[in-house]
Amino acid sequence: MAGREYPDHPRVGVGAVVVRDGRVLLVRRGAAPARGLWAIPGGGLRLGETLQECAEREILEETGIVIRAGAPVFTCDSFERDGEGRFRFHYVIVDMAADYVSGEVKAADDALEARWLSPAEIRDLSATKTTLKLLRQIGFMPPDAAGMRTHPDPAGDERGP
Repeated sequence: MAGREYPDHPRVGVGAVVVRDGRVLLVRRGAAPARGLWAIPGGGLRLGETLQECAEREILEETGIVIRAGAPVFTCDSFERDGEGRFRFHYVIVDMAADYVSGEVKAADDALEARWLSPAEIRDLSATKTTLKLLRQIGFMPPDAAGMRTHPDPAGDERGP
C-alpha cells in the first residue's frame, strides 16, 4: 500500500471548522504538504470511519479539543506533482462544520502550533489559500482578502492531511 507521498490512489482528508467566541481553530502544519502554513486542522480518513468520526478524532489528536462534527461545508481537490511530473500528494478534502465541546488548545501530532484566531489575527499569518477561501465562503472572513499573507501553491491546493 502506498503512503502519503506518491500514493497509488487519492487519499481522503477530513478537517473541521470550529468557531468559538468569534475565533476559529487553526493549526500551523508540521508536515508536507503546506508545512509551516496555517490551516484548518484535520487528517486522513481511516477505513470504516465516518467523516464525522474522522474529524472528531483528528481535531482531538492535533489540538486537544473535543468537538461534535456536523455536515460538510467545504470540499476541494489537493494535489502536488514533483519535478518529474509524478503525483507526490493527491487528496480529496472534506471540511466539516463542528461545535466546540471541551478542552484547551495544545498542539500535538503533526501540528506545530494550534490557536483560536480572530479574522484580524489571521491577516498577519501565513495561511493556505484554500483555508482563506473556506473562511471567506462561510462568512468568517470578509470577501476582500487584500493584505492577507498567502502562499502560492504549485499544485492548486497546499492543504492536505
